[in-house]
Amino acid sequence: MQRKYHKWFSPNLNRDMELLIFGHTGARVLVFPTRRGRFYEYENMGLVDALSDRLENGWLQLFCVDSVDRESIYNRYISPQDRIRRHRQYEQYILNEVLPFSRLQNPQPFMISHGCSLGAYHAANIAFRHPQWFGKLVALSGRYDLSAPVAEFRSLFDDYYDEDIYYNNPNHFLPNLEDASILNKLRRMQIVLTVGAADPFLSSNLALNETLQLKNIPHEFYIWDGRAHQADDWHKMVQIYL
Repeated sequence: MQRKYHKWFSPNLNRDMELLIFGHTGARVLVFPTRRGRFYEYENMGLVDALSDRLENGWLQLFCVDSVDRESIYNRYISPQDRIRRHRQYEQYILNEVLPFSRLQNPQPFMISHGCSLGAYHAANIAFRHPQWFGKLVALSGRYDLSAPVAEFRSLFDDYYDEDIYYNNPNHFLPNLEDASILNKLRRMQIVLTVGAADPFLSSNLALNETLQLKNIPHEFYIWDGRAHQADDWHKMVQIYL
């Protein structure tokens, strides 16, 4: 299996960023790591190996990006305004640096947005906000409202709320989305959501599922037994849904 490491200075983030590519051709898959995860996490969790047949056969090519969660939404030492500002800079890094880079590496037009846990949030948020770039979303065990505390998971913006936070929480902006052009693009996208029946983020997924139904956006939604929020669970899920 082909494995390539890349690093460059990001003008959007004003720092070096790293990523790994697995596979040589096929549908491009943008892979976000879990909460505060790194670009090598997907490989370390064994998820690359779980997809080895698809990578070796040229069906998929993974672009595993780094996160800046420790500098943005999980940075309690800066204000909520600065957290969401850094998050938006990260989105610009993905849109203006990673996606064009991936097209230079592989001209295959079909792109999948994918992640597990907080990576599922990143994958869903960018795909719902910019559906013109994605043909499929595979979001496993995600949290789609970062502003509300859930079980042991705190609000990532404390008591602060503004327009940027609104537009970066799918369970906030999607219910009010009326733009026909964006909705039509979302209706063409393949969308797969999974969550465990005992996952603290089940209610977040149920809310997103209901919104997609009300907006007539076709999608698949699967509830797995138990919490289903570990690498062993995601091994099985990616083999089915990705």
